[in-house]
Amino acid sequence: MSDHILIMKNLSRVFIAGKNTVRALKDTTIEIKKGDFVAIMGPSGSGKTTLLNILGCLDKPTTGNFILDGVDITKLNENSLSDIRRDKIGFVFQDANLMPILNAIENVELPMECNGTSKNERLKRAKYLLGLVGLEDRMKQRPNQLSAGEKQRVAIARAFANKPAIILADELTGNLDSETGSHIMDLLTQLNQSIGTTIIVVTHDDKMALYAKKKMVIEDGKITNMFVKRVKKTS
Repeated sequence: MSDHILIMKNLSRVFIAGKNTVRALKDTTIEIKKGDFVAIMGPSGSGKTTLLNILGCLDKPTTGNFILDGVDITKLNENSLSDIRRDKIGFVFQDANLMPILNAIENVELPMECNGTSKNERLKRAKYLLGLVGLEDRMKQRPNQLSAGEKQRVAIARAFANKPAIILADELTGNLDSETGSHIMDLLTQLNQSIGTTIIVVTHDDKMALYAKKKMVIEDGKITNMFVKRVKKTS
């Protein structure tokens, strides 16, 4: 059995815009092991968003192979991709994207409801996850009653709801002050260590990238082969 959770080989993504051909990704090869914590960095226009969309199974490559948790993503139809997004990927975005009419525990329960998990199991796991992110006393609060950092903690708990193979976080500290952003990255680091879920963070912030075990840089649609050991220590 492979110890890699994600393998991309010779992957490219080409867009046709009128008479123009845009090669957003070029011959990209990535291997990420189970339990890794990886930061992906790159300037605007580098192909970062395209890579993120493929990692999240929101798009498919033009050529190449993409294996996620043993499944060949390139061979799946849209319905199957939807199932993969629901069951194998937890998403955390720059905006927490919580449902405003639901309280914290209901927001965390929501992905499990879509997965057919029983009410008792949903409630039990949602309470457990909100406890892990330090929101035991905020479970009944709606998003407009939570701070920005608390909203992201709820979003992180929600991302772990269906026990995904990977957590994919896109600029999750972008709307937070530096102190709160550091607390959120400390939390992700602790969850990565305690639960062992693979975490991939896309960020512009060098300080936030230091929390990852490895750093991957994308430039002009290509991944560099430079991986940097984690140097940031959690408090």
